[in-house]
Amino acid sequence: MNEPAPAGPTAGPGELKLRVASALVMAVGILAATIWGGWPFRLIWVLVAGLVAYEWLSIVSRHNAIAGGIGVAIAGLALGFSPASQPALAGVAAAAALIGAVATPQVSNRLALEACGIAYALAFALVAPALRALPELGFAIILWSFATVWFTDIAAYFTGRKLGGPKLMPSVSPKKTWSGALGGTLAGTLGGYVVWALTPSAAQIVGPALVVAGSLVASVVSQAGDLFESSLKRRFGAKDSSRLIPGHGGFLDRLDGYWAVLVFAGLVLFLINLDF
Repeated sequence: MNEPAPAGPTAGPGELKLRVASALVMAVGILAATIWGGWPFRLIWVLVAGLVAYEWLSIVSRHNAIAGGIGVAIAGLALGFSPASQPALAGVAAAAALIGAVATPQVSNRLALEACGIAYALAFALVAPALRALPELGFAIILWSFATVWFTDIAAYFTGRKLGGPKLMPSVSPKKTWSGALGGTLAGTLGGYVVWALTPSAAQIVGPALVVAGSLVASVVSQAGDLFESSLKRRFGAKDSSRLIPGHGGFLDRLDGYWAVLVFAGLVLFLINLDF
């Protein structure tokens, strides 16, 4: 869920149609699972976690990628039956994922890098279902998280292309600009607020000030997640995390910003002790 892959000079109408078709299929699938909730929603994110783990391991070591992906999916599924509360699982998974991400640039040992990737991937399997399961708020939180990331990504891409200006972090992602980052933050904050306001039951529980603040933080951290994944690929000389999504690369490419929002939301969920 990071910025749309730009169509390069050699990209033809067929490739653009493929990208649009892939995006629509993914969006419809995940929105349908979000509406359904329960185990269908959990299974989607368990599968995503396994695929992300596979891609991470393929990038950093090219060892144990398939086994690691299967292992993460099994672990995510098994932990769904855990007697521990969902907020507790989400909080531990989010904290482990954040620690793994912070540690990744500092370590070079293959096993350590693989462990960081496993922690990173498990956040998808454990945090997203925990958020969706929240009584009265779960559906709205997932829609809010999607909206914040999507609005941020789209606005950052088009604002950056239109206005240009100083680069945000050229050593990591040469095309990203400060204008794009600020435009994305504004759009993500506004988009998150509007989507939340359109769900009256949730809006009555969490007021506008907190929603705006949360959307602002989520928009910023989603862009940080995008930059983190870009730095990982640059470090290991990878252009895309995989070719699993036609026209888009891999799941790690598309969900790097959303991962950061999940980690943020999972930590907040744990800290406020919801549903304990």
